[in-house]
Amino acid sequence: MTKAPKANPPAPAEGVKDQTWSLKTPSLQAEFVAWRDEAATPPALVVQVGSTQLRYHLRCIDDLFAMLSAHGDWMLLGSADEQKPAAAGTVEAWARSPENPVNGFYGLNKGLRGRFANYVPPVLEALGLAEVEHNPKNNRMKARTAT
Repeated sequence: MTKAPKANPPAPAEGVKDQTWSLKTPSLQAEFVAWRDEAATPPALVVQVGSTQLRYHLRCIDDLFAMLSAHGDWMLLGSADEQKPAAAGTVEAWARSPENPVNGFYGLNKGLRGRFANYVPPVLEALGLAEVEHNPKNNRMKARTAT
């Protein structure tokens, strides 16, 4: 019997620069840290991957949870760099859509606005807001419902 891949553990409530969340990407191939920067303009979810820092609108946590809750089922992540198109119907496509609550990219740094579906879903998973698959590729996520 094989063990299921280890998901991101529940996150401590802090999630601030001095007490970051240590997470893994959905494929469990890379580790990163994330934290909330509420003092930034606009407030940001900061993701540090090695020496690269990505920033997303902080509201992406609540907005993604709301979208997944309304969607009601599993949704493909579809992570892609900003320069590559996102597959339709994926979390990544939603995070770039002019129809989402921020009217476009949740990513705040031009050139580093992609990969939303690689770094934000693990945050929701650690916060207990979503379930995320942990396969080598083609992962999905869905909102966690109250039990």
